[in-house]
Order: sequence, then C-alpha cells, then structure tokens
Amino acid sequence: MPRLLLAALAVVLSVAAHAQPAIERVEPAHWWTGMVHDDLQILVHGDGIGHARAALAAHPGVTLRRAIQVESPNYLFLDLEIRDDAEPGTLRFSFSGPDGETALDYSLHARSREPGTYAQGFGPEDVIYLMMPDRFANGDLTNDSIPGMLEGADRTDPDARQGGDFAGVRQHLDYIADLGMTAIWFTPVFENDMPADYGAYHGYAATDMYRVDRRFGTNEEFRQLVEACHARGVKVIMDMIHNHVGDAHWWMDDLPSSNWLHSRETYGTTSYRVTTAVDPYAAESDRDHMEKGWFVSEMPDLDQTNDLLATYLIQNTVWWIESSGIDGIRMDTYPYPNKHYMARWAAHVLREYPDFNIVGEAWMHRPAHTAYWQRDFRSSPDGYASPLPSVTDFPLQGAFYDAVMKDSDWTGGLNALYLTLSQDFLYGDPSRAVAFLDNHDIPRIFSLFGEDEARLRMAYALLMTVPRTPQVYYGTEIAMPDGPRTGSDGYKRSPMPGGWPGDERSVFRPEDRTEREARTFEYVRALTRWRQTATAVHEGRTTQFLPRDGVYVLVRWTDDAAVLTVVNTAEEPRDLALGRFAERLDGYASGRDVTTGTVHSLHQPLAVPARTALVLDLAP
Repeated sequence: MPRLLLAALAVVLSVAAHAQPAIERVEPAHWWTGMVHDDLQILVHGDGIGHARAALAAHPGVTLRRAIQVESPNYLFLDLEIRDDAEPGTLRFSFSGPDGETALDYSLHARSREPGTYAQGFGPEDVIYLMMPDRFANGDLTNDSIPGMLEGADRTDPDARQGGDFAGVRQHLDYIADLGMTAIWFTPVFENDMPADYGAYHGYAATDMYRVDRRFGTNEEFRQLVEACHARGVKVIMDMIHNHVGDAHWWMDDLPSSNWLHSRETYGTTSYRVTTAVDPYAAESDRDHMEKGWFVSEMPDLDQTNDLLATYLIQNTVWWIESSGIDGIRMDTYPYPNKHYMARWAAHVLREYPDFNIVGEAWMHRPAHTAYWQRDFRSSPDGYASPLPSVTDFPLQGAFYDAVMKDSDWTGGLNALYLTLSQDFLYGDPSRAVAFLDNHDIPRIFSLFGEDEARLRMAYALLMTVPRTPQVYYGTEIAMPDGPRTGSDGYKRSPMPGGWPGDERSVFRPEDRTEREARTFEYVRALTRWRQTATAVHEGRTTQFLPRDGVYVLVRWTDDAAVLTVVNTAEEPRDLALGRFAERLDGYASGRDVTTGTVHSLHQPLAVPARTALVLDLAP
C-alpha cells in the first residue's frame, strides 16, 4: 500500500496493507524538545482510530502516558511526557485494531530559535501598525482564487475578498518601517474557507487553526514574512480567536465530543453584554447568555471547560509562536470565553515565553471594566486574578474622539480625556494598555472627524504621547476615509490605493499622494519616527493639567528628559502662560517641536495656533 505523506504537516504515516483504522489528520503536526512545559497532547483523527490500542516505541525521554477515547470513534488523543532529557528524532506510534495495525511517525524537533530573536513582546516603546492582509496589498495574483476553496477575490464587492496576501505585505515592509512603525498586528491569517456570501476575508471564522489561508500564502511564507519583519526591526503580532470558529471548520462534520461547543438551541446568540463577566451582581443566566451564546450564527461557540479542547487551543498557540517566530498575540473577544480558561491560557504562554506579550480585546466602555482583565487589577470583586499583560483601551478611544470633537464642559470634550486618564490607578500598568483612534471594527477616524485634518493631527499627537502602547490602523497615515458604501464592514476596510496591479496610483509612492495625503503622511511619519527614541514617552511618569479654555496640557517626564504636549481645540489661537505648569517645566529653557523643528522659548507665553497640537522635546 502506498506511503501516505502529509508533507505540509511534516508528519509521515505508514499504513500496512488493508490495515484499519486509518489516520487522516494529526495535530499538532510536530513538536520540540527543550520546552518549558513537558506535556504534549496529540490529536489523531481517522476512521475508527478511537477503537485502536495505541503504543509508543521506546524513545529516550518520552513517555506515552495514556490514550484518550472520546464520543466520536474517529478521534484518539495521545498524552505524552517529553522530559528535559528527551532526544530529537522520530516518535514511532502503532495503533492496533481488529483488522490490522497502523503506524505513525511523528517528528520531534530540537528547539533551535535563539532567545531574543522571537517572542520579543511589545510595549510602550512600540507603535503597532494594524492591517488586514486581504486589504493591504496583492503581491501574488496566482493565489487570489484557489481551486476547491469557497471564495475567490472579487474587487467589485467591498464585502468580498480583495486578494491581498503575504507577498504584498513583504513588498511594502520598507514603507511601514520608514513610517516609524515598530510592530505589525495582522488580523487573523488562519484558513477561513467559508462560503462566499459570508465574507470571511477578515479571518475570524477559522476552518483550520494549523494552516494559514492559502489565499494569503503558505505557513512557510508566513514564517518568512515574520523573518523579513524582524530584519527591519519590526515585531509581529498574531491575531487569535479562542471564543469561536467558523461553522465550516473541519471539526464540524465530526466533533470529538458534543461538549466541545455550547448549545445554540439552549443559549442562542450572545447578548454581547460583556459587563456580566465582571458585574458582582450579575445574574448567572445573564453571564451564561453572554459567555455561552454564539457570536453569530456562522461562528460556533467553543466550550473551553472541556479539558481536551482547552489543551488543544493552548498547544495551538505555542505551536504558532515556536514555528513562526511571532512576538505577540492579540486575542479576539477576550472576555467572551470562559475567563478561568483564558487565565490558564495566558499563564501557560507567558511561562513558556517570559518576554512575550498578549493584548486582549476587551470592548468595554468604562476603565474599571477594562482594567479588570489586565494583570494586577487593583480591586477585583470576585478574586479573579488575570495574568493578561495588556488590554485594548476602548474607553480612551472614546475620550480621544470627545476631546477633539466636542465642546468642553464639566465631563465632556477635553475633560472626557482628562477624566479617563485620571482613572489610570485602576490598571496594573496603564502604559501596556493598547490605545488607538480606530480599528477594523469601527468607522475610520478621519471619517468620524468629518474629514477634518486638524482634528486628526490633534488626536494623533495625543495618541503618541499618552501613557499607553499606541496602535495605528493602516491608512490613517494618509487620512484614509471610509469607503463609499455604508451599512457593512467592508466600507471601513478599503484597500490601500496602489497595493494592486493596475491601480491608477500608489500611495506607497510620494509622488502619487494627494496634497492632503502628503501633509498627513509627513505629520504622522515625523511623530511616529520621533517616538522611537522618546524615552520620556516610553517609560516616563505623567502629569496632566486640568483643561482650560479649550487647552489641554500633558507632560511626560523622567529625571533626564521631558516631553510637553499642548492641544488647543479652540477656534482661536492661545498665548499660553506657562507659570501654571512650573512644577514640571522648571529647569527647562526651551522646547523643540518634533514635527517642524521649531524651537519655542519657555521663558515667555507659548503661542499655540487654533486647533493645533504642539509636541515639544524639552531642553534644559
């Protein structure tokens, strides 16, 4: 009988003539020696494999603890111990059934990546560039449509795939690095082989968690993309989802156990009321509806209290870090899964990779609700201790909007920003929370600002200088507005002009940018590149002053350096007397505008034009 080679998985299956049971899939595809955790669980899937008796040939440092049968007869889970003295090589398994024996050769690699070259983490010293690979650039037209996959590229429909891929991203890495970005967050790159009318270009409906979507490229091409980013000093953040999968996931035709999913008949669609996860008075039924309800009908909700599923998801994360070399993870819908599982997952990953960072998407509207999910939250009412280093700061996103869009009153306008930052005592480390003006799930900030350049500049200056880790949505650097079609997500996610062969112009080339795009690009680039070495912003303490007369003042400072941010949202210029800020400005004689190079004396009132932000590097 021919030898079955699963080359893409690096797993070799040897099958004797007329042998049963068969093996069709093995996950994870391979593993490593020298890991911090010594346990490994291998999922084996194939017709009748669950009835087989599994055995492992003697291998130094490796023990088969047990083989676990589940409801479906087509799965077997192998629990292994891989001790510190385990030798790299081939693990040889045999599966004996009534009709014969099946053999599996499983690769155990030596852990070869050098510390400091991957799993580097990210933090307030970085600026994260968020992109959707499908919408950034198309460098390989041959993978726009893949035979056998359910959806191909259709540029006539903003809600369909556009054809962007890893090759396109690689072609423009110098653009991203030159812009000053030090990390890229890719929306999910997992295979999303969903029906065309669903529009799974976004990546949040995985159908195979061990393979990248072939319309982006291959697993190897993703690894090479990560290496190309690292060569330019750019880190890579991978987007993951443990709350749900797509309903076309390969599991769905044959679930290992019925309790891998929450029952949609019982819980319906989630309420999206994630506050129930932190509310000390929440009804249990409300918590269950939020946690166990499906996100949408096409996304089956996973039950992470099933230990086999929990282990599968945890190992999948470690496998991607080790095999691709990524530096961080953005975990989608962080409060929706079982929160005790999420704590177990994060703790496992961070023990394996101590320098790694994870940001959890906590789409909540109050600082206390958001801070609950970050490590070292000060006053958890239920004793929940999250190990999560970072959270998405949606409350601050709303405050940025209010600050430059609304008139100031006791709590609104600039005071919304002031009051939001005044609650930073709730966070274990507010500087590690990820701040942003917009992202792929909300309208583009330039459109929210009424396509007003001054508002965008003021908000960007704040984003670059508040005590946070900033994230910038692709296209913000050219003041990209929403697309022409509303009522769907596609209009928030327009392709970058010039990322596709045949585009009339390319914003990647300075000569092709409009005047507005050029002005915005130069402003964003100047602030972002300056921030790379602005230690007072990376690690400094913070002093903010109560807004007055439409002016907000923020100082970031260390013992050796200081940065002064002044935002004047008024329609009139202000001559700002600096005496009120003496506690932070004493000892400094001047400040250099980091975007223009203009030097301002601090011994006289500071002239701040109307609707303008000044960011000044202070000099003794």
